[in-house]
Amino acid sequence: MRKGVMRPGHVQIRVLDVEEALTHYRDLLGLIEMDRDDQGRVYLKGWTEVDKFSVVLREADTAGMDFMGFKVLDNDTLSGLEQELRDRGLGVEEIPAGELNSCGRRVRFQAPSGHHFELYAEKEQTGKWGLSKVNPEAWPRDLKGMKATRFDHCLLYGTDVMATYELFRDVLGFDLAEQVVDPEGNKAAVFLTASMKAHDIAFIECPEPGKFHHASFFLETWEDVLRAADLISMTDTSLDIGPTRHGLTHGKTIYFFDPSGNRSEVFCGGDYHYPDHEPVTWKAEDLGKAIFYHDRVLNERFLSVLT
Repeated sequence: MRKGVMRPGHVQIRVLDVEEALTHYRDLLGLIEMDRDDQGRVYLKGWTEVDKFSVVLREADTAGMDFMGFKVLDNDTLSGLEQELRDRGLGVEEIPAGELNSCGRRVRFQAPSGHHFELYAEKEQTGKWGLSKVNPEAWPRDLKGMKATRFDHCLLYGTDVMATYELFRDVLGFDLAEQVVDPEGNKAAVFLTASMKAHDIAFIECPEPGKFHHASFFLETWEDVLRAADLISMTDTSLDIGPTRHGLTHGKTIYFFDPSGNRSEVFCGGDYHYPDHEPVTWKAEDLGKAIFYHDRVLNERFLSVLT
């Protein structure tokens, strides 16, 4: 049952050098720099996003993800979900409005996977970049790089995927859109959605908690993904794999790395999900085809390079 979580709202990514990282996220991906704060964090967004930011870059000694945030319907929803998290015995941290620029009060918790998540109801809305709210044109003319439209989802590796799935299902109201099961029927990976998208968050079982696999950004067409591949070569950016198609979700995709070693994905297409849909199941022994539908073989970097 849906619980009022609307969509992924933001991800805070640790980078080793924030100015170097901006050549990746702003100049190559094409996200728009919106703000900086007194901690040195940089705030960015995709051009179709109405909220002020969806990606926050923080300079640190190690790469990875600090947290991922989800926007909920309103403050009553936020308070209700906060209480449900407390009732479940999770440690909940309240973060005051303004700790992230232009963002309201946040409720942060740690999932059994070892990752930190937060919920919030309010963030300044600046509208789609460069477009009027009345009679808008098709797209802004001053976009850079891959022209990423929005932050779409994260894939995370961590411990206790089943308990994490139950938390997202029972407390936050996410649906299971797709899953990978081992020969004993255990869930090795879950792809969860709070919307009609193929997934808003995904988890893969890993012996080490709290690992970051990738942040993903949506492009409009397959031609845009092919153009992204050209830009990756033009800029000598480290390529992971692609362009190719997923079996899971059926999205068309390419993976590559930022200068700190964090993986990015851009993709287009993909399946949709309604609450009455049964989950799609892939067998673990067919994981190569599930992840890389054309090659049908797993890229070792895709499994082993995590931050």
